Amino acid sequence: MSMKPTRGLINIFDRDVSLLGKEEIADLRKRVGIVQQDFRLLDHMTTYENVALPFRILGRSESSYRGEVIELLRWVGLGERMDALPPILSGGEKQRAAIARAVIARPQLLLADEPTGSVDPTLGRRLLRLFIELNRSGTAVVIATHDVALMDQYEARRLVLHQGQVHTYE
Repeated sequence: MSMKPTRGLINIFDRDVSLLGKEEIADLRKRVGIVQQDFRLLDHMTTYENVALPFRILGRSESSYRGEVIELLRWVGLGERMDALPPILSGGEKQRAAIARAVIARPQLLLADEPTGSVDPTLGRRLLRLFIELNRSGTAVVIATHDVALMDQYEARRLVLHQGQVHTYE
């Protein structure tokens, strides 16, 4: 189900979403990575399979992405957990798997809702460095967070939502 705006305009990738059909929205969705607060991992799939899912959806052969998935899982500290199913992962491990899945296909836009909420400060900084590297390589990264102290360590444009109004801070 997709929702249309009740007022105003929503443009993504220079397209007015209110004018798009289901197939066009599905095509746009392939260009967006999302990190949800509740992880949205598939419990019947291993950590490796969850992270590789975007490539499978795109129809790529496993031999073309296996090394990339394993390397990213190691980088986020899940190299030893790639065969584990989500129900036995800790909250922080699930968070890292969800982030890895969202970034593996190098989306043009990454939306992350509290991406460091379930990890320790050291890992939080490491994950933010991953987002910064993604941004430097051309991915637009939007992070929703309450962790102002962590964000203060990085120079980035900020949008603050306060009483229904968006304010920009550079």
